[in-house]
This record gives sequence, structure tokens and C-alpha cells, in this order.
Amino acid sequence: MSFNLSLIDHSWTLFLDRDGVINYEIPGTYVRNWAEFIFYSQAPENIAYFNTVFQRLILATNQRGITRGLMTLEDLEDIHQKMIKGIEAKAGRIDRIYYCVDAGEDSPCRKPNPGMALQAVMDFPEIDLNKSLMVGNNISDMLFGRNAGMKTVFLKTTDPDRELPDVLVDLHFNNLDEFAAALRKS
Repeated sequence: MSFNLSLIDHSWTLFLDRDGVINYEIPGTYVRNWAEFIFYSQAPENIAYFNTVFQRLILATNQRGITRGLMTLEDLEDIHQKMIKGIEAKAGRIDRIYYCVDAGEDSPCRKPNPGMALQAVMDFPEIDLNKSLMVGNNISDMLFGRNAGMKTVFLKTTDPDRELPDVLVDLHFNNLDEFAAALRKS
């Protein structure tokens, strides 16, 4: 599949995963505290740019490290507060962060299930999921996007050898910088 980025206008919503998209993912474990959180180069600046293109920017992230006892909810909230400050320092904003701490795959809020997207629509009724993009680095992110009716953008940050094309992926880029550059050119 493919999607023409020139179709995007200010009525669209951008959903982003966190680890492996905005910040480096730690292979085999979780980003458990702020000391382990490292922005990808230009991620805050890219988010500031995305704010000029999209009406809403939503973060949707699975965080079952809390349920597994590897971190606390306070650790997660500290990470998110400091991440937001870093983004705001570059004139960007995230309209809302949704996270799912559930470990079970049957949880309605755990990606790839669409619960976090449906909650975003309840909180922001102007969001049209058919005019939304999900950007992530895992196939579960792509399934989440599809299950919610979104277009999908796969970043190869943590899976550079992923065989593409894939029916779940509308567009793919190596990283968030390349996605932002393609959006600028559209």
C-alpha cells in the first residue's frame, strides 16, 4: 500500500508511538526512568514542525513495564513530564499522552487493540480516525493504526531489516527525520 502525504491538511491527526520513534528504545527491556530516556536527534524539533501540519498530535504507547514491576507509574509520569518540557523547549506540543500498562494482549487499550485511539476521539471529538496517521516502529503499531482506521507509517529505527512492502504499512522511512523531510516536500 501507499499513501500520498500531500493529502494531509490541518484537519488530520498524528498519532506517535514513543520508544523507537521519539526516543531510543532499549533492546530487551524498557525505558524505566528519565536517565534512560534519550531523544532521537531532532525529535523535539520534528514534533514542533508536525504541530504546524496536524490539528492534533497524540502519543499512544504500551508501557507494561509498570505491570511487570520494572518501573512505577510515578517513573512513567516523570519521564513524560520531562519529555514534554524538552519538546516545549523547541516550541512543540503533544496534545495528550495515552498509555496502557496492561500486560494481557486481550486488553482493549493495549496496542494493537484500538482503545487508546478510541479514547482520543472521546477526548477530542474533532479527531477523524480516517484522517489520522499512526507512526510507529513495530508491527503492533501498524495493526493499532489499521484497527482504528488510520493510515500507517513504519519507522525502521529498531527493525532495519524488516521486509517491506507489507499490507499493514502505507509508508515507511528509516526514522522520524526522514518522515518529517518527506512531509515537508509533499
